[in-house]
Amino acid sequence: MTLLLMPPAMSVTGAVILTVVLLLVAAAIGSVTTRLYAKSKYTPVIKKLEEEKSGLQMQVENLNDDIRNLEKKINSLNSDVIGLEKQIETLEENAAGLKKTIAGKESQIKELKKKLKE
Repeated sequence: MTLLLMPPAMSVTGAVILTVVLLLVAAAIGSVTTRLYAKSKYTPVIKKLEEEKSGLQMQVENLNDDIRNLEKKINSLNSDVIGLEKQIETLEENAAGLKKTIAGKESQIKELKKKLKE
């Protein structure tokens, strides 16, 4: 049986060229087959990873929203603390004034007791 591509009397140069052409065709077939195999094997993996990525992106967005809400709450609490500190200062001033008033009243009571004894 004779090959259809190779004529019976072929020169060395022709045989080399034919061999190189056949090797290039085999390489092209191999690369196409490899691409198709890799695509069929890794496509589900890539889809799964993309789904996980979108899920993680949603989690990141939710966490960023939580951070913004917590920052607002912190600012609100800080303003509450400032207001309460002002109230403490006012109450301390009132307490100091009341202590002075009590001291004055006690001195008046002592004077009145002295007058009663006389």
